[in-house]
Amino acid sequence: MRAEILSCGTELLLGHITDTNATYLAQSLASLGIDLYFVSQVGDNQGRIVETLRRAWERSELIIMTGGLGPTEDDLARESISALLGETMQVDPRLEEELRRIFAVRHAQMPERNIKQATLIPSAQALPNPRGTAPGWWVEKDGRIIVAMPGVPREMYHMWEHEVIPRLSPYAGGLIFTRILRVWGLGESTVEEKLDALLHNTNPTIATYAKSDAIDVRITAKAKTRELAEEQVAAMEAQVRQILGHYIFGVDKDTLQRVVGRYLSERHQWLAVMESVTGGLLASTITDDPGSSKHFIGGVVSYSPDLKAQMGVPREIIDRYGVVSEETARAMAHAMREQFNADYGLGITGVAGPEKQEDKPVGTVHIAIEGPEGVVTGMGPGWRAAREDNKRLAVLAALNLLRLHLEGVIKGER
Repeated sequence: MRAEILSCGTELLLGHITDTNATYLAQSLASLGIDLYFVSQVGDNQGRIVETLRRAWERSELIIMTGGLGPTEDDLARESISALLGETMQVDPRLEEELRRIFAVRHAQMPERNIKQATLIPSAQALPNPRGTAPGWWVEKDGRIIVAMPGVPREMYHMWEHEVIPRLSPYAGGLIFTRILRVWGLGESTVEEKLDALLHNTNPTIATYAKSDAIDVRITAKAKTRELAEEQVAAMEAQVRQILGHYIFGVDKDTLQRVVGRYLSERHQWLAVMESVTGGLLASTITDDPGSSKHFIGGVVSYSPDLKAQMGVPREIIDRYGVVSEETARAMAHAMREQFNADYGLGITGVAGPEKQEDKPVGTVHIAIEGPEGVVTGMGPGWRAAREDNKRLAVLAALNLLRLHLEGVIKGER
């Protein structure tokens, strides 16, 4: 079955909102084994919507529409489907009754223009929408299916999961299972080079993607059952892990901060940080993990040498080695461990740019971690990117260093 997604809304074309619905649907279709061929966006113009629908009707068996089911004049999904198929919209008494009930529960008078949300054509079945007022449409005609759903993500997600997927099950072409291995410390080209012998495999397949916080290695298998697909993915995953080793830090939706937090929480250990080059971004990233309160005490943004000294970094170390140095990073980590009675103290200092500092080039980063097993130090690989990118990459380098230490890959020095 060839599938196509059509997202309706002028706000999409103006860039006012991002089409997260299409991304969600594409991933879901892949998991169902339904091949997605096209994704289109069209503004709130009936002529253009009908034209796009007609093109989709000629080349796809499944057309999934989002948006355009509201009560206003520019909500034109129903009218466009009706025009495409040459069928007349009529108010369905049961849908009208349900619509009026929803407004009554809200103690509100239903505007008469909302009555269009209770209409159907002969080829359409209504898809219930318990999270909103706009029912969806399931249309079957001439061997093709059109699914029309609301553009509001929370409404669309629920309708897709509970109403559409069960109806699509007979059309699924086998089950697809995907596992993502998350990599840090290698560039995408290096990862591809190392995995070259596996990249040409057809089932399961392997692909790499560069994300802002990792390189993702996606393994996808297609089989008759989930169990068989999982077995195929597991066998390929074992080969990838053997090649990439400790560069793999997590799977699927794991982040470095989540993995580090999991290790610390399992061991009932606590972390405190002192950061300068990252300007608070390290603490912010750590607390992006909802469970961070179980392992993160807090941090200090010691942007000036004076504040570093006030927080316990010896002035003589700063004067002798400079603020951007391994020695200062070590002292920052030690100060955090002592000041906050933490199991681990982390210090990070460097040059974010755009100008060099203390004759240190942009991208220089020194990281130190002090813990029960001693001190671990590391440097960023000297990125010379934009300031905000240098800060982001420094945060990831610090979290990865801590991750490797907690995993026992990098031993502490006493």
